[in-house]
Amino acid sequence: MAVHSSNIATVLESEGVEFLLSGDTRVPLLSCNGKTVCLYFSANWCRPCKALTPQLVRLYEVLRLEGKEFEIIFISFDRDEEKFNEHFKCMPWLAVPFDANLHKRLSDMYRIDRIPSLISLSSDGISIEEDLVGLIEDYGADAFPFTNKRREELKAADEAKREGGKIEELLTHQGRNHVLSSDGREIQASQLVGKTVGLYFGAHWSPPCRAFTSKLIEAYEELMTSGDQDFEIILVSTDRDLKEFELNTSSMPWLAIPYQDKTRQDLCRIFDIKVIPALVLIGPNGKAISTNGKAMVSLYGAKAFPFTEARITELEAELRKEGEALPPQLKDLKHKHLLKLEMAKAFVCDYCQKQGRFWAFSCGVCDYDLHPNCVEKSL
Repeated sequence: MAVHSSNIATVLESEGVEFLLSGDTRVPLLSCNGKTVCLYFSANWCRPCKALTPQLVRLYEVLRLEGKEFEIIFISFDRDEEKFNEHFKCMPWLAVPFDANLHKRLSDMYRIDRIPSLISLSSDGISIEEDLVGLIEDYGADAFPFTNKRREELKAADEAKREGGKIEELLTHQGRNHVLSSDGREIQASQLVGKTVGLYFGAHWSPPCRAFTSKLIEAYEELMTSGDQDFEIILVSTDRDLKEFELNTSSMPWLAIPYQDKTRQDLCRIFDIKVIPALVLIGPNGKAISTNGKAMVSLYGAKAFPFTEARITELEAELRKEGEALPPQLKDLKHKHLLKLEMAKAFVCDYCQKQGRFWAFSCGVCDYDLHPNCVEKSL
């Protein structure tokens, strides 16, 4: 988005605006000179706007507390002054007077095609070339002063954490050097160095997450029972509140990032998590092995450890060999239809009622599956 002018005071003055509002007080246009100014296009009737405003309030308060030369100017898309006042009373920053009716003119000037929109006008005229909403949702106050240079610095820092091979830097944040066990104990992140670590992105409110959690617990406990202590899982919660988080962790035998910690959001961004459940696997060297751990565990369970491409290739070769040793189809004494050999991610054997995985003899007519070792061939 190309910004036409960084001097908003000059722009507003040219449109006949003589002052800005700060609550019920009139503020001179020149009060914004020398500051990084953001224009906030918003409206009381807009639900996304009302959701974003509290985030911006926190951002504004943090930056002002840090002494940053920063200001936001609200440009209203409200339909009447009463709604404008209702919306503006939640904002600690400035506003263009409602009766100036400049929202159409300014939105055309700054090429605004949706609300909420937040546009940065830096004092040197160099601003980020996109709406800031996504950047602030990702980085919060760290995004200041909202320039392309700062955005690239933040992306480079994310890449350094993702590729840097330092599990402690990835998991810790601002003086916190621990993760939490399921019973609330603090476990030093340094204890995870040299282990294969699974970052489990999930939430209790999500049925697919609850279904995958049971599979992950099965694989985790099998690895722990086998003496494979060089593996650990850490929950990166996307629960909606602390109560949900505590309910979630109470059913899990592994570790978690503290709910109040910003690292949860950072890890979602660093690994570009768009859908949950997701399992990112970090190798003993601290570098990511795979972002597709969910598929590995769902298909192979604990057998996939240590979750490398080489191990998956080896497993696939073993399964092909196993399948080649079985007949492609057969008749079983316990079932009237022909059964065909199929690869199944998971099934329940209709004879022994136990869970099965990989090869199954399945009926194409009805819902019937057998473990290969439960087959009784007819003569």
